[in-house]
Order: sequence, then structure tokens, then C-alpha cells
Amino acid sequence: MAVEEEGLRVFQSVKIKIGEAKNLPTYPGPNKMRDCYCTVNLDQEEVFRTKIVEKSLCPFYGEDFYCEIPRSFRHLSFYIFDRDVFRRDSIIGKVAIRKEDLQKYHNRDTWFQLQHVDADSEVQGKVHLELRLSEVITDSGVVCHKLATRSEAKKTKVKKKTNNPQFDEVFYFEVTRPCSYNRKSHFDFEDEDVDKLEIRVDLWNASNLKFGDEFLGELRVPLKVLRQSSPHEAWYFLQPRDNGSKSLKPEDLGSLRLNVVYTEDHVFSSDYYSPLRDLLLRSADVEPVSASAAHILGEVCREKQEAAVPLVRLFLHYGRVVPFISAIASAEVRRTQDPNTIFRGNSLTSKCIDETMKLAGMHYLHVTLKPTIEEICQSHKSCEIDPVRLKDGESLESNTENLRQYVDRVFSVITKSGVSCPTVMCDIFFSLREAAAKRFQDDLDVRYTAVSSFVFLRFFAPAILSPNLFQLTPHHTDPQTSRTLTLVSKTIQTLGSLSKSKSASFKESYMAAFYEFFNEQKYAGAVRNFLDLISSSGRRDPKSVQQPILLKEGFMIKRAQGRKRFGMKNFKKRWFRLTNHEFTYQKSKGDPPLYSIPIENILAVEPLEEESFKMKNMFQVIQPERALYIQANNCVEAKAWIDILTKVSQCNQKRLAVYHPSAYLNGHWLCCRASSDTAAGCSPCTSGLPANIQLDIDGDRETERIYSLFSSYMSKLEKMQEACGSRSVYDGPEREEYSTFIIDDPQETYKTLKQVIAGVGALEQEHAQYKRDKFKKTKYGSQEHPIGDKSFQSYIRQQSETPAHSM
Repeated sequence: MAVEEEGLRVFQSVKIKIGEAKNLPTYPGPNKMRDCYCTVNLDQEEVFRTKIVEKSLCPFYGEDFYCEIPRSFRHLSFYIFDRDVFRRDSIIGKVAIRKEDLQKYHNRDTWFQLQHVDADSEVQGKVHLELRLSEVITDSGVVCHKLATRSEAKKTKVKKKTNNPQFDEVFYFEVTRPCSYNRKSHFDFEDEDVDKLEIRVDLWNASNLKFGDEFLGELRVPLKVLRQSSPHEAWYFLQPRDNGSKSLKPEDLGSLRLNVVYTEDHVFSSDYYSPLRDLLLRSADVEPVSASAAHILGEVCREKQEAAVPLVRLFLHYGRVVPFISAIASAEVRRTQDPNTIFRGNSLTSKCIDETMKLAGMHYLHVTLKPTIEEICQSHKSCEIDPVRLKDGESLESNTENLRQYVDRVFSVITKSGVSCPTVMCDIFFSLREAAAKRFQDDLDVRYTAVSSFVFLRFFAPAILSPNLFQLTPHHTDPQTSRTLTLVSKTIQTLGSLSKSKSASFKESYMAAFYEFFNEQKYAGAVRNFLDLISSSGRRDPKSVQQPILLKEGFMIKRAQGRKRFGMKNFKKRWFRLTNHEFTYQKSKGDPPLYSIPIENILAVEPLEEESFKMKNMFQVIQPERALYIQANNCVEAKAWIDILTKVSQCNQKRLAVYHPSAYLNGHWLCCRASSDTAAGCSPCTSGLPANIQLDIDGDRETERIYSLFSSYMSKLEKMQEACGSRSVYDGPEREEYSTFIIDDPQETYKTLKQVIAGVGALEQEHAQYKRDKFKKTKYGSQEHPIGDKSFQSYIRQQSETPAHSM
């Protein structure tokens, strides 16, 4: 979900690795240990929570979180909570990173000191204030000067159940000297008097409890602003109190290790990207492929992964990923001397195939592995086969049998899943197989190892080892389960490798001994049959397999329209489940459905305005007979549900063009006041998303990211141009700085580089012009950029620096 601005869309996303905390304060009890978890918050809205790590003052989390950010925010915050024996949660401390500071820590493991949490550290929000000077005649006939303020000011009425209160109240303060002051005119007042005066606005959350009202923030406005303009009207960010937290002694609350990657993409309309996009999409047809724009991107990026992610997404979007990967894979195979090292390095080919499998194969991975992984996590059987690690009372024979059964289960579901393998993966595997067999004609196994090195080594084995990274489990598994999955993963990886010396694949003698259980021809035969199926060009189309695919599930709160009575009891927590066939809810996970909506009956999925029920993060699933109103846990979850429901229902023939953004209550629609519950909608539905339920890719956004990479590595592009020129005119030993580039055809590569640099330059000029135009139109003190907006102040300072591109 992009934020729309004039002429372009702005996308925000964040990828976070929550590592560990250390040196947390001891618990004030005999045990001293704590049971802690960490939350990720946009400002103060929780969007993710780790598992609880028990009995530790240095908890290790090892969890990853990624989300698209659907709204503006000021701080990305992390809170460490402690849960006591009564299941009560208390905050230990927090890390709050300002949005404008996120780039300082971009993709770097950083230890952050935990800070104390109180009302002043939690201030957020903004307030609109209007000040004007008014002339007032007193009872004695003297003209006095009074200040009129229209704002969220002292002792307004309480506005209940809202995060966006509107007060519209006026207060007067006299700012002249008393009438006894001996001057002819009371209309003028002296500058030094005004400089000493200020208006202070405090916001409080009214409370009926004995603890009193809760401080939300304040602002202080000096009256000298009226010299510049009267009236003065502006939005301000709320601030902590001047003395907030200053009296507190600094405490050592411990620290938290984080790795944060925040990305902001500023995307123009599609025609701006045509030259660069067309150049990239022609890459598969360029001879040699090393002279193509896409291959050049891989050469100049510091990490091949940087280039692979946007390239694969762009090529998938335009249906060109198979010919491109086939071209770069064939080139890599031709450069490979030893069949045993084929595709073993971190090349552009390997990273592109990894990314394609991750995108196109995620549902395949879930359908294949998730039931077995869940069983391993829930059954908690001991599978330790290292004699040194055995616990008291454990049996090596029993553990070995448990592990053997798990390996057999996983091996069986994988080797029987070939018919479900996505077509795009099979087409890539076919091209790998053909290229390897052609290059190493004397090695009969290379056609298998070229494919198994990806599907087993880089797809199934990592998913078994770290299921949370592939959304197979919600969190990092406990130590015992993690050890079981490690042993299963190592065995599956070796079974899939078809290496000639199996026992030599293991450093540990106990693993070599365990592997003897699988040293039978039936296992090697099953692997070969599976690899043959997923790498043959004439395999069965997986679309003929009509099994439901689970797309998303989780708890939310629902209220159905059409109930006889309206009240809070109509809002109930339910477990929602979405497949490509239906959208259902039940009381709890695993219960029979209470209600089911066939996908073809979904006419629209749209946000619901907060004012409808005074509840945030609500959306509506519109059906022919009524709308189902649902509240998600936070803004990120709400966006994710709206997106996936929209994608899966987009091809429905009766989708609505208009809808009601508010609810139908008390005999009318709150948005347009129409009295009929069947009245046509009053607002246009949001534009659709790609119908492919597996892939949600914006081609323009990916091209913008590629432009950003080219722009940031411009010096390397220029060095590559120099290298092409050097090789064209001088056939001797090349300079060391040029040796890292793969340049098979200097003239063709130089020609492409020239086109890339021209395309990047044109987009840089567009970004620079857009920033200049936006700067002219932007008003400091507007609702979008309130006074106190440090990110906007930073934006102003950057105007004299290099032209902007995606961060």
C-alpha cells in the first residue's frame, strides 16, 4: 500500500532481525531470572511480538520480521517486556529509533541501550493551534489587547473514545499591562513583554481511576510568532514536558542487538521507467549475457543478493525470469571446470534461483512441509543421537528410531510432491539440467546434482533447519526441537545430494552411522525419480491439482451487519482462515467453521472508517447480502488481510466499482446518509492488485530499486567502462581493479554501460526536479509537516546535496 503524492507513489518497508538482549536488570525475587519477550512498534502500535524466552537475563530471540508500512510514523520502537508468574506483563525498557535516523543503522548489527519508559518518553501525535490578537473594550472604556486561542487547550470538554479529538473551543488571555499603567495607548505592547510570554497546550487522557489523568504531550508557542503573522495557525508535534525524565537517575537497563533495513521507494508513473526497464528486460537476448544490463548490475553490486532480489521480481512480473536465468546459468556452466563445484558459489545465478524459489515456491513449501514440521514441534520427541549430548534417562535406540521416522516422513512428502512443484521452478530446473548435461557429457550424475544442489540444498534443507524464516512456524523453535530439525535437515540434504560417498559427507561419526539406515537403492531411486519429474519439460501442470492452498490465518475481531441488536456483544474474537477456495471463521483454531464465504461471493474488500465503531484497523468484506466488519490487531495486519483478500477475489465477475467507506447504523449509511441499506456505494473502490495469489509484484517499484542500485554504484559503472576501454585497446595484463569484472565482449558491454548510465542520469534528473517542485509547495506547519518535524528539517538541509533517489 503506497502513500500517494503528486505524480508518484511512496512505499515504505522495514526488515528487522531481532538478535538478543543482554544484562537485563535482575528480577526482585529469589530466582532473579526473567521471562522476556520483545515487541516491534510503529510509534506505540505493536506490529510484531517475539516468543517468550524463559529464565534468562540475556535472552536470545533470533527472529526476523518484514512488513510494508502502510502509514506515516515518527519512531520505530522496540519494547522488552517481562512476564511474571501471574502472567502479568511489565515493561523493562525500550529502544526508539527516529525515522530520520534509521539510515545510520542500515543493515548493520547494532547494540542499543534500553531506555526508561514513562509518560514523557511515550509522547506522540500532533495538535492544531490558532492564535490571534483581539481588541477588547473593558467596563471602564479602556481598550485592552487580548489573545484569542482556538485549540486543544486548557480544560476543554472531554472527547470520548477517539484518537483524533476535535475540540473547536476558544480561550482568551489578556496580554496587555494593567489599566493602572500610565500610557496613552494600551493597544501597543512592548517587544520585551511579548518575548517573555508563551502559550502552553497540554493534552491529557481523562481517567476515572484514582491514579489521575494520563499525560499525552505538550507544546509551547512563544507569542513572538504573532509578529510575523496574526492570526498564526499551524500544526505542531506534541513534545515531552521540559522537565520530563530529567529527575530520574540513569539506570542500566541492559541492551538489545538489532539489524534494521528501512527502505523508502519513490516511484513515478510507468512511462518514466520505460528506457531502463526495456534495457533490463532485453538481458536474456543479449549475446553474450555478461554484456546485458541485468548481468552488469550483478557485477557492480557489493553483494549479489542486492541485485538478485529486484531483478527476479521484475522478470517474474513480466514473465522473463526463465529465459534470463537460463542465459546466466548456461554462461556460468561454461565457465565451470569441475562438475562437483557446479552452482556451489554465491553467484548471480545462484542468488537469482534462490530468490525465485522463495517467491514462487513458498506455497509449495508450505503444502509439502508444514504438517510434518508442526507435528515435530508439537510432539517434542527426543531425537538426540550424539552419545555425548544424551540426557539422563534417554535411550540412544529410542532416539534413533524417533529421528529415523521423522526423516522417513519428510523424505516421503518431498519425493512425492513433484507434481505440485510450480511450473516456473520446473522450467528453470529443466534449463539447469540441460546446460549441465551438455557441458559435462561424461558425468551421468551432473544432470541430477545441478538440480538437487538447489531444490534440496538451498530450498528444502534450509526450510527444515529454520522453519520460522519460511513462515512454517511463527517463531524460532525451542532448543530441543531446533536440534531435531538440524539432524533431519542434514540427513535430507545428504540424501538429496546423490553424492558417491555418503558417509564422507558427515564430519560426525554418529551421523555417518545413522545414515546407514538410508543407504539403500530405493532412496537414491526416489530422489532420481523426483528430480526427473521436476526438471522435465513435459511434466503435469500443477494447476490440475485442485487442493485448497492456505493463504493466511489468525485471530481477529468480527461484527456482522444485519444483527437484530447493536452492542459490544456483537464484536467477537474469532479464528479466521483464508484459502484459495473460501474465507471462514471459527471459535478457535481447528474448530469447525461457524461461517464461510466462498471466494466468488466476495464483491470488494475495503478499509472501514474509524468513526463507524470508534475502532481502529477495521475493514469490510462485502458480500451480496451484507458486509462482514472485521478488526485486525494492528495496521500492518489489516493491510496484509486486505491485500490478500483483494488478490484472491480480484477476478470475480461481480466485483463492485463503488462501496460505502462507513457502516450502516441506525437506519442510514454514516458516510452518505442514504437510508436504504441497499443504496449504491458513494466512494470508488480501490484499484485492484495482481490476480496471481502467490506473487504481488509492482514492476515500476522494482525498476526504481534497480535504478537506485545503479545510482549508488555509479563509480563502479564508470570503472567498468574504463575496463572495457582498456581491454579493447590493450591485450596485455589488466589492472587489478578491473580483474573483478566479468567482461566477455568489451565493445558490447561498453555499449550497454553507456545506455545504463544515460537511463540512470535521466531518472536522477526527474527525482531532483520532483524534489525541487515539492519543496516549493510544502508548508512547514501543515498537517503533513507539523512544526517540530525533524525529518522535514533534515529534508530541507538535503536540498543542496546530491539528487535524491530511493533509500
